[in-house]
Amino acid sequence: MHIIEIYKSLQGESSFAGLPCVFVRLAGCNLRCSWCDSEYTFSGGQKMSEAEILAEVQRLSPPSASGRGGLVEITGGEPMLQERELVPFMRRLVDSGYQVLLETSGERPLELVPPAVVKIVDVKCPGSGEHLGFHAENLGALSPRDELKFVLASREDYEYAREFIRSNKLESGPATIILSPAFRKDATGARSSEHCLLDPADLAEWILADNLRARLGLQIHKFIWEPQRKGV
Repeated sequence: MHIIEIYKSLQGESSFAGLPCVFVRLAGCNLRCSWCDSEYTFSGGQKMSEAEILAEVQRLSPPSASGRGGLVEITGGEPMLQERELVPFMRRLVDSGYQVLLETSGERPLELVPPAVVKIVDVKCPGSGEHLGFHAENLGALSPRDELKFVLASREDYEYAREFIRSNKLESGPATIILSPAFRKDATGARSSEHCLLDPADLAEWILADNLRARLGLQIHKFIWEPQRKGV
């Protein structure tokens, strides 16, 4: 597989936020979201074999005496662009005792993702510039362990997400729904919510006013470390 970086940090997003996690970041993306904070994945990186990647994961998060591994997230870029190699690798991680998360856009088909893998699926909103490419069949591939994430840059994005959730009857499941303010991709210096394109306080008020069954999520790694720092 074509890999940008492998590192250990705290999970910064999703319902797993705050947990130690090994990140395997794959190269390449077919989308160009306006607020993207990982444009460095579009080129570069190195080819690594499945055995080399697994060895690095095991070095960073050795299995316990019982054979249980830690938390591993596969991310990008868009990792499912390397589906042929990635799907068997995710199976191997699961078989090796790891809990595996897959961070992916909603644009690629996901029916071949192993059932034990937690899918964290982005539904792109208008502010991203990529909202027309969602693969609707992916909603049928979701399980109660999966998550749908909406990254929001404006009130328009919030209303788009709310309509998507309600028109597809997603408040009753199966997946957990997360609404997250977009972060300025050029944010530097202070670790502050002022870097968010949408004020989290406004988003909280909208969720409460609409009684929307969704979780507000923040990228906590950007409040722990300097926003431009990589490898966290």
